[in-house]
Amino acid sequence: MKYDPAIHHRRSIRLKGYDYSQAGAYFVTICTQGRECLLGEIVDASIALSQYGVIVEQVWHQIPHHFPSVTLDAAVIMPNHFHGIIVIAKEGFFIQQEFQDLSPKQNSKKPTLGQIVAYFKYQSTKLINVVRDLTGAKFWQRNYYEHIIRSEASLARLRTYIEQNPQKWQHDQLHPQNPSKW
Repeated sequence: MKYDPAIHHRRSIRLKGYDYSQAGAYFVTICTQGRECLLGEIVDASIALSQYGVIVEQVWHQIPHHFPSVTLDAAVIMPNHFHGIIVIAKEGFFIQQEFQDLSPKQNSKKPTLGQIVAYFKYQSTKLINVVRDLTGAKFWQRNYYEHIIRSEASLARLRTYIEQNPQKWQHDQLHPQNPSKW
């Protein structure tokens, strides 16, 4: 089928005019292709990671090594999606915990949130596809959800949400047996 912009268009979910490389904290949700439960399973209100989930966890922790101005906050791997908080620091600095303790960090560049997520998705897909013996196969859905964290209260709510997510899996809107609002 030929591309027709009148039919084939995706509305961007990004905040128009916002600089996604500016210092701040961002909550992201990334879903597996087709929301297939490949990352693990919930057992006794905790995630038991599959080998793919372990790879996702490892790649997540590598992000600050690739992007020196980035630190990571709370994160959780669910059976078919991932939630995490990414903190992009002011140029030349990184932010500890509550956005207060600023310390110099070397070789900083200002990546955008999109570049960070793309790196995470690409690296984890590449490693997972080696294990699956499926070179070039999609593992993650095309886009991702993001939320700009604008306050300490919002940060605290999102940390709690992430921490409690496995306990609420049966009622999660991304659970395969629940109707999705998307």
